[in-house]
Amino acid sequence: MEQLCLELKDIEVSFLDQVVLEIPKLSVYQFDRIGLVGKNGGGKSTLLKVMNGSIRPNKGQVNRLVDFGYFEQTTKPVESEVDYELLGKLSVPQTNIEQLSGGEQTRMKLAQLFSTYHEGLLIDEPTTHLDASGTDYLIEELRYYYGALVLVSHDRYVLDQLVTKIWEVADGKITEYTGNYSDYVAQKELEKIQQQEQHEKYVKEKSRLLKAAEEKRKKADKVTQASKQMSKREANAKPNKTFMTKSKDTSQKSMQRAAKVMEQRVEQLEAVDAPDQERSLHFHQPTALQLHNKFPIMADSLTLSIGEKTLLKETNFQFPLGATIAITGNNGSGKSTLLKHILKQGERIILSPKVVFGAYEQMDYQFEKAETVLSYMKNRSDYEESKIRAVLHAMNFKGNDMRKDVRELSGGEAIRLILCQLFLGRYNVLVLDEPTNFLDVDCINALERFLDAYQGTVLLVSHDRMFIERVADHVYVIEEQTLKLRR
Repeated sequence: MEQLCLELKDIEVSFLDQVVLEIPKLSVYQFDRIGLVGKNGGGKSTLLKVMNGSIRPNKGQVNRLVDFGYFEQTTKPVESEVDYELLGKLSVPQTNIEQLSGGEQTRMKLAQLFSTYHEGLLIDEPTTHLDASGTDYLIEELRYYYGALVLVSHDRYVLDQLVTKIWEVADGKITEYTGNYSDYVAQKELEKIQQQEQHEKYVKEKSRLLKAAEEKRKKADKVTQASKQMSKREANAKPNKTFMTKSKDTSQKSMQRAAKVMEQRVEQLEAVDAPDQERSLHFHQPTALQLHNKFPIMADSLTLSIGEKTLLKETNFQFPLGATIAITGNNGSGKSTLLKHILKQGERIILSPKVVFGAYEQMDYQFEKAETVLSYMKNRSDYEESKIRAVLHAMNFKGNDMRKDVRELSGGEAIRLILCQLFLGRYNVLVLDEPTNFLDVDCINALERFLDAYQGTVLLVSHDRMFIERVADHVYVIEEQTLKLRR
């Protein structure tokens, strides 16, 4: 029997009187490989912190029976012992920690984590700043890890490679699914199909009972009408007429009782809601923004450098109209630099005269003007309000979220709002630099739907393999100072 490594009992975690986590019992065993999924802000990172001991629950017990290593997404690395061979494998430069880039800091923290063996690992979003080679190293390191693993990640490819169990965090509760991420998605789809079947069964039975009750009441009303039409003289004329009247009264009451019983059965039925249906999306391109050049973005013998480092040398490319083009490559190869050079129509870049760029960059988005989420969108889009609401809803802006002041949005909410605005805005070419980095899996799925429905041209940089596989018409890679077409 596998060794128990960690156990949670009767856990409750609250912030500002709102219950964030409510867990009767949860166990992690020696060889468990668990992926945590759920919406941003839903409690995934909080659960890891409870497991690690950095957050004490309001109620319940946490029993840690082995030593756990903990990788936190948002903290910077601190000076500590580290395996220098690992630093080399992860291409971490020998310099002060303060001078490391975001990707290099992530690699440093991973090297520190893997420098010491722990019987359990709690890892929160390790791929946010990693390129493809860094992600490959992480997968290989964890694939043969001999211990318990609990992993939060928005990278579905990583989850598919590493986990054999999914914990879904929703509404403060944990639901367990067997298998990797793809298995989890298949099970969720099956749940939706079963829910739809149960909903249809419920609606059919409710309709049948209400119809039968209505028929009984109509029959009772007919008996009442027939009784009223019998004159008093006829009723008193013969005793058997009086008997018939009493008989009709009894029949009427019996029918009314039957109708009431059926209505009570309707109330006792367990209501089953229909599963949420994704609304179909379509982003039409206004005539004034439509492009006609077959290749609206081109480069002729482009050489691109940063300082003394040459990123691209005598490079030519033609990006086709209406396509989604992914640009890949290792960190530092020049992907973001190329996007910025295109956006400012730098040297050797040839743009169609009617190109109107909408750009998402890796930065902290802050809003200065007081506006609600809905008014912010309406002021920057020509679409009708119902379409704006549907797009915001797909990106998890629901109910009162529409009335939030944009100045008070969290970093993740601001990113989601900017992405919505780009697809609903007055642009015909979108440039997206790592758009999935701070999105949860549901919002990445929504972004994929947006891209599928978008009629314009899209240039994007991403390290998310599954995302690229699903959305890109053409995939380029920057290597050896040139831009090569992969597919």
